[in-house]
Amino acid sequence: MPLLGGFIADAYLGRFSTVLISTIIYLMGLILLMMSWFVPALKACENEICTEPRKVHELVFFLAIYLISIGTGGHKPSLESFGADQFDEDHHEERKQKMSYFNWWNFALCSGLLFGVTVVVYVQDHVNWGASYIILTAVMAVSLVIFVTGRPCYRYRGATGSPLTPLLQVLVAAIRKRNLPYPSSPDQLYEVPKTEKTQGRLLCHTNKLKFLDKAAVFEDKNNPTAEKQNLWRLATVTKVEELKLVLNVIPIWLATLPFGICVAQGTTFFIKQSVTMNRKIGHGFVIPPASIFGIAAIGMIISVTIYEKFVVPMLRNTTGNERGLNLLRRIGIGMSFTMATMVVAALVEKKRLGVVENDPKKGADSMSVFWLAPQYLIIGFGDGFALVGLQEYFYDQVPDSMRSLGIALYLSVIGASNFLSSWLITVVDKVTTTSPGGHGWFGKDLNSSRLDKFYWLLAAISSLNMFVYVFLARRYTYKNVQRMAVADCHEGDDDAVV
Repeated sequence: MPLLGGFIADAYLGRFSTVLISTIIYLMGLILLMMSWFVPALKACENEICTEPRKVHELVFFLAIYLISIGTGGHKPSLESFGADQFDEDHHEERKQKMSYFNWWNFALCSGLLFGVTVVVYVQDHVNWGASYIILTAVMAVSLVIFVTGRPCYRYRGATGSPLTPLLQVLVAAIRKRNLPYPSSPDQLYEVPKTEKTQGRLLCHTNKLKFLDKAAVFEDKNNPTAEKQNLWRLATVTKVEELKLVLNVIPIWLATLPFGICVAQGTTFFIKQSVTMNRKIGHGFVIPPASIFGIAAIGMIISVTIYEKFVVPMLRNTTGNERGLNLLRRIGIGMSFTMATMVVAALVEKKRLGVVENDPKKGADSMSVFWLAPQYLIIGFGDGFALVGLQEYFYDQVPDSMRSLGIALYLSVIGASNFLSSWLITVVDKVTTTSPGGHGWFGKDLNSSRLDKFYWLLAAISSLNMFVYVFLARRYTYKNVQRMAVADCHEGDDDAVV
């Protein structure tokens, strides 16, 4: 859904309108969800004894879930990109503030997540689901009021039409002119003069994917005016470079999927492990299983704060990079944390299975749930590098006209990785069940499973993928924006500007 929502925001509605409409849809879904619990005619059952829910309850419940899903699709990519749009990239101080924005965005996001997996989950477990729906609906309603209140202060970037059409035009023009000779100098390629008013920033020419440059070659140099009017036959250097940006993003997107598969375990198997362990604190207080995920949120909050307040200022002085670390290096550091998470998780699970083997009747109930804390903290630290870096990367390294779609691409890494995680579990289960020995890694419950082996497999996959990622990152060319004149363009590092 974020891919669709991001496209609509960039192409047609604009980011502010998309956030506003999607938040209202989201709020409608929450209100319906609340009504399905409290309104007598919409309740699952007329009395406490219930064999199956009434059809009207199912209809309202699933309609609410789908409305929340649609609202999320527009809200998530558009709100983050709209917030980043408030900073002027041509202003030195605002550009530096924008780099901090993604850190503090995730600080706030994890604070909300921590509230959700502790307070809201506790209310669900110890009061009822209806009470938690009231909290969620109230929070969303207040956030909508705050967002609308700031309307006079915002900077707005209007929708510019489909961002995919210009990319297709470049590809068609390059194919049509594939047999034309390449010009002796890139200066002979077509570009809009900086003196002309353009909708976006101009990009510098790069030497990668040179076959696409044919789209900017004049077929008839003696009559260029007519050719310039046909966007399917002649593209500017900037449009060509925008297509190169999108093509360069695809290998990085693929290389981050194994990282996303590891992250997916934090909300699935890690929590299932916590269900089997001792969650008691003090005099009878029992931690809800989902609340253990709050440790990862705490880890990310700590990681982002240390990075923003201490690491970035220090690295700015030593490396000269405004970000401290360039984007892909930051993501790579976070991915290495994830490998460590899988190793620690495998060792802890081996320990848990040993406890179960020594006392099958009591199981892992004698083992504190806080044995899971190290792996949650490590993955939280890694997310502070990788997830924040991915958000900034997909926002910054796509064409300016598709930045909501860029954030949606980041979200699609997490979504696609969850699908791949499920597929990988199915494959591993089939292979280990049919292999000699016959005992699969995934049994009827965790105590008859071998999750530790699965975690070792993920650690191995992540390690091998790291070599691929480093190979791609070392050869990556960052977006290079013209600041003064086309002739001054040069290929540079992250955020290279002239």
